[in-house]
Amino acid sequence: MAVFDFDGTSIEGSSPSWLVNRLIFERRITFLTSVKIGLWGLAYKWRLPQNEAWVRGQVFSAFDGRPKEEVDVYLRRFYDTYIAKRFRPAADEAMQQRVDEGCEVIVVSATFEPIVLRAMEDHPFTAQISTRMRLREDGTYSCEVEGRPMEGDEKIAALRHWCDGRFGEGNWVLAYAYGDHHSDIPLLSAAEHPFAVSPNSGLKKYAKAHGWPILDWSIDVPKDA
Repeated sequence: MAVFDFDGTSIEGSSPSWLVNRLIFERRITFLTSVKIGLWGLAYKWRLPQNEAWVRGQVFSAFDGRPKEEVDVYLRRFYDTYIAKRFRPAADEAMQQRVDEGCEVIVVSATFEPIVLRAMEDHPFTAQISTRMRLREDGTYSCEVEGRPMEGDEKIAALRHWCDGRFGEGNWVLAYAYGDHHSDIPLLSAAEHPFAVSPNSGLKKYAKAHGWPILDWSIDVPKDA
């Protein structure tokens, strides 16, 4: 298995942050909700304990009660317009290299599933585990996360569950893992070959202390992109 984080690793920047910006611009979320999300972001930056499911529910308040097909189309178009150009060429190259070596390449991400599913159509990974929002019986989205968000320890837990279900327990190995954030440390620590990609300060310090390779995949994206 070769596992890649999405935001800040496979792409430049954060797709949830860009999504929030669009939802604010389009007035799909209220000013109060945007303030709550902003305060959550500040607390997250300072590594204070946060409710990952709560903030995703706040973002998805923009789509509460809307049909799945409608919301998924919106998120796919959002990817095409704002995120596709941010996909890092070095991520593509690394994914393809692992495919050529015979690895199963999977993206494990905290961002919303329709965004990652759209990216999977154009890039060399064949599976994904990402944050899925709960559907109501009538096929509309709620503001609740189905299960748990793919963040921190949950990434490696979800990966193990997925791999055990597909290949059988003991029949797979996490050969490579790529991440950019200190919250990716549990996932990277479980890999035979961990890589810190354009890491934040917390992960950079940890990677240096443990002798992990540090890769710079940063790209320049036009400010109006």
